[in-house]
Amino acid sequence: MCEARFSLAFSHSGGLTSSSRAVPLAMEAQKEALQRIISTLAHKNDEIQNFIETLNHTLKGVQANSSSVIAELDEEFDGLYSILDEMKESMTTSIKQEHAHKTQELQNQLSQCSSSLENSEELLEFAARSLDIKDTEEFSKAARQIKDRVTMAPAFRLSLKPKVSDNMTHLMVDFSQERQMLQALKFLPVPRAPEIVLSDCLVADNSVTISWQMTEEDNKIDHYVLEYRKTNFDGLPRIKDERCWESIDYIKGTEYTLSGLRFDAKYMNFRVRACNKAVAGEYSDPVTLETKALLFNLDGSSSHINLKVEDSYVEWDSTGGKSQENKIKGKENKGRSGTPSPKRSSVTSRSPLIRGSRDRFTGESYTVLGDCSIENGQHYWEVKAQKDCKSYSVGVAYKNMGKFDQLGKTNTSWCVHVNNWLQTTFAAKHNNKAKSLDVVVPDRIGVYCDFDGGQLSFYNATSKQLLYTFKTKFTQPILPGFMVWCGGLTLTTGLQVPTAVKTLQKSENGLSGSASSLTNVAQ
Repeated sequence: MCEARFSLAFSHSGGLTSSSRAVPLAMEAQKEALQRIISTLAHKNDEIQNFIETLNHTLKGVQANSSSVIAELDEEFDGLYSILDEMKESMTTSIKQEHAHKTQELQNQLSQCSSSLENSEELLEFAARSLDIKDTEEFSKAARQIKDRVTMAPAFRLSLKPKVSDNMTHLMVDFSQERQMLQALKFLPVPRAPEIVLSDCLVADNSVTISWQMTEEDNKIDHYVLEYRKTNFDGLPRIKDERCWESIDYIKGTEYTLSGLRFDAKYMNFRVRACNKAVAGEYSDPVTLETKALLFNLDGSSSHINLKVEDSYVEWDSTGGKSQENKIKGKENKGRSGTPSPKRSSVTSRSPLIRGSRDRFTGESYTVLGDCSIENGQHYWEVKAQKDCKSYSVGVAYKNMGKFDQLGKTNTSWCVHVNNWLQTTFAAKHNNKAKSLDVVVPDRIGVYCDFDGGQLSFYNATSKQLLYTFKTKFTQPILPGFMVWCGGLTLTTGLQVPTAVKTLQKSENGLSGSASSLTNVAQ
């Protein structure tokens, strides 16, 4: 019995061994199919979740807009009632004033007539008595008195016509025409969605101009509302995006320019809707515009120990970086990274580069590099120095710059250098050669880099005056570089190449370069 069981178990074991290859393959296929089903379900669930959020948002909008419309309707009719009440009060006042005036005139005329009638009746009675006088002399005297009194009697000087009529000048109004207009009142139609005209939209100088039109003429449009947001996603806006819509209200025209922007995202979404006096229409189909600009920070992990570095600010640290090291140690004790600056990356792919250490630069090379390498294209950024900064340089360098190297003193770095120690000097430096610049040092320096064209230019960032141009051939990716001693520098990135700079570059490229002494092919 036991042998039979053992034999059966062995037989089963042999069977599993022979089919061991087919079972895993079948399971793998089933797992792949199941993974596809799970992926499809997850995608569908995400779509449904987004749709539920849209429905909830729309439901809230219906409730809010319904209450708002009722309130505005009450306000409009209350305003109409108020106007009618004011008109009624004014007209009633006019009628009362006319009534008082006519009453006073008629009462005065009535009083005069009553007095005249009383005098006339008294004279008539006196005349009747005079007829009974027998004495001739007395009769003649009475007759003369009656004649004189008749001549002076008020009754003969009265106008027996009313001074005013009983018809009221301000008696009634006729609202028949207005009544017809009121009876013809209808709700204002919801404005149609405008259409953004892509061909008329413009992205330049860190400004975006959006232009739109109405598909049908509507004279009752009161204003437009423009909404925009930054995004790193191309195409149509997503329900769940990293940034919320920002709104600009009460735009009277069909064009608007957003200026002074910092392009810290790759794209911007725009949509617009029309509003009449009562209601806002649907949004236009959204459009996405590309907002190209070089965005980078300072790489604090590779700076000189005497520099205190934040994302866009570097300052000379007289303590030799001890205060910053203490902060880093404190963060390390909490289990956090002691190098908060983002990793270096390229302009196009932003792939991580090799990070340096705090001794990346040493000696008198008080340098810090940008965290983003430039491998192609045209780019622009600006630098502003503190007023009391004694010495600083602004330029670019290859990644292999030595830790004792200074900007402009090697054949792998280019810069302009400002020295405010004792007296101010301004020079362009490359390969340990310097060219003095006979211009006033600007408050802000603009840096223009055309990697493919082999051109590095420096500008007065305010006036866009060209300060100096290096012409070379970049054979490796370059990094923005900064040197500072006894002071601080503020960096502004996310800027487009200004139109004025593009124009100057075109004209300059048509002329022979003034930087021939510092022109080279960098190895």
